[in-house]
Amino acid sequence: MSNLTKVRLDKWLWAVRIFKSRTMSTDACKGNKVKVNGIAAKPSFQLSIDDQIEVKKNGFNFTFKAKSLIDKRVSAVLAVPCYDDLTPSEELNKYKDWYVGKVGVEVRDKGDGRPTKRDRRDIDDFKDSYFMDDDLIEVIE
Repeated sequence: MSNLTKVRLDKWLWAVRIFKSRTMSTDACKGNKVKVNGIAAKPSFQLSIDDQIEVKKNGFNFTFKAKSLIDKRVSAVLAVPCYDDLTPSEELNKYKDWYVGKVGVEVRDKGDGRPTKRDRRDIDDFKDSYFMDDDLIEVIE
């Protein structure tokens, strides 16, 4: 993809679509949810090829190995060859089970119209508190 020898960790995590935004990537690094080669890494850590990245996201532990370095966000199809997914199958199965159960159809009464911005935030807060609560994830398992 490019001839970079090193790239910022937060930028790479965002570019290969592990996080939706660069801010989320930076916050995860600052919150000690990202380790490189077993050591907690700051957002400015200079990532190299063959570094092993462990990411704790939504209560799940993902493991990746950097195969190529990019600093610009690319499509999902182009991002996949940039890393090897070394996440254990048990963790992937937990994630897939959680992800399938996460999305549900929302029903609104006839005549209520579309949710307002405030309604949308309330719905998102409810979903986040319900589905991100570690106790509930353990109960579901």
